[in-house]
Amino acid sequence: MTQLPITYDLEERTSRFGENVIGLCTSLQQNAINRPIIGQLVRSATSVGANYREANNACSRKDFRNKIFICKKECEESKHWFRMLLKCHPDKNEQIKDLQKEAQELTMIFQKILTSLQKPKVSVEV
Repeated sequence: MTQLPITYDLEERTSRFGENVIGLCTSLQQNAINRPIIGQLVRSATSVGANYREANNACSRKDFRNKIFICKKECEESKHWFRMLLKCHPDKNEQIKDLQKEAQELTMIFQKILTSLQKPKVSVEV
């Protein structure tokens, strides 16, 4: 089983996720069935990193929250396309499962960020 290295730099981790998906998809022989699935997967997986970078440059807390929410949605969409791709390419089971796991971990990270943003800000009066 291929182990993806755990990285705590989320910008790097989301970029590497997109790169790994591109690597997988370029290794696949395309046909009429899997071509749209591959296209959708590449779009959703690479969008995670792009939206995370946008979140880091957000102009407000609300803008940051919205971009993080999009990151989570794109991870969820990627998980769907991984499932469809696995049906088309059972021979790539190990590689797809590793990427599904990473998508799930990223989903949980983004959910934790969203949850922490819902907590009211504590103001300290001096």
